[in-house]
Amino acid sequence: MAARLVMPNFEALPNLLTAMYSIEAVGLSHRFSNGDRALENVNLRVKEGSIYGFLGPNGAGKTTTLRLLLGLLKKQKGEIRVLGKSFEKHRIEILQNIGSLIESPSMYSHLTAVENLTVWQKIYQCPGNRIPEVLQLVGLGDTGRKKAGQFSLGMKQRLGIAAALLHNPSLLILDEPTNGLDPGGIIEMRELLKNLNKNEGITIVISSHLLPEIEKLVTDLGIINKGQMLFEGSLNELMRRQQEASYLAFETGNNTAALQLIQSHHFEAQINDEKILLPHLPKPTIARLNQTLVKHDIDVYSIATVTNDLESIFINLTNDN
Repeated sequence: MAARLVMPNFEALPNLLTAMYSIEAVGLSHRFSNGDRALENVNLRVKEGSIYGFLGPNGAGKTTTLRLLLGLLKKQKGEIRVLGKSFEKHRIEILQNIGSLIESPSMYSHLTAVENLTVWQKIYQCPGNRIPEVLQLVGLGDTGRKKAGQFSLGMKQRLGIAAALLHNPSLLILDEPTNGLDPGGIIEMRELLKNLNKNEGITIVISSHLLPEIEKLVTDLGIINKGQMLFEGSLNELMRRQQEASYLAFETGNNTAALQLIQSHHFEAQINDEKILLPHLPKPTIARLNQTLVKHDIDVYSIATVTNDLESIFINLTNDN
């Protein structure tokens, strides 16, 4: 008999169990109208107070997942719970507490930052004094009469985030907010998001393919490829797993002789790129191995531990999928 996926009854779960998560999604599957698979049984949990990086190559399913979480796409299969409540049953209430920026920010290029936010302020029906607050928060408090059409790409992105913050959301969902920014703009965006998370207490979900930048920003992450989740957990957990698979690189004056000597002591080793590579060893063992090489008149120029960064981990995971 084929195994059947049993979906949990979120409404029956105790509040204490789900209160720690801003987003819970179980078994999300989605197909486009032409039948192509976009998502397959995606499970996702975003801890309250975290900065959650949602990583994947183009076409991996990131934007589709975020659109489902915001109700911009009709859910086909699975369960979504946001801010402790079923999205299906409490959609309006939940959306009143979410700020989002999916793809490009929507704005009127002939209006100033204040005038653009006034439009949103009327939609959200929030106090007018909130406009200068959010502009100051995102670093646009001094733009004056400058039209949005004259803004740099980074300023436009920050204006989009300002609009998403107008109604004091507790959850912010951003789809590729650093896409197209220059290095300075990326740094500014990173500091802005860190400030919103730390000082304003906002949980942030950010999708991106800029791996080195995500590594400097997030506390937790999910990696998706071809519509399937490959990893979800803390950044430290992922890095710890990969560090366990780290290796040693010896650079010597005679790699051929050094390799033979190392192998004679029953260590697995190989020469690659003019270095001798070994599995990770305890520090006392490394010291003894170094002494052995020196005693046999083999000069040791360097000993380095090589670990994978997030980009290497990402490539390894997605290539295996």
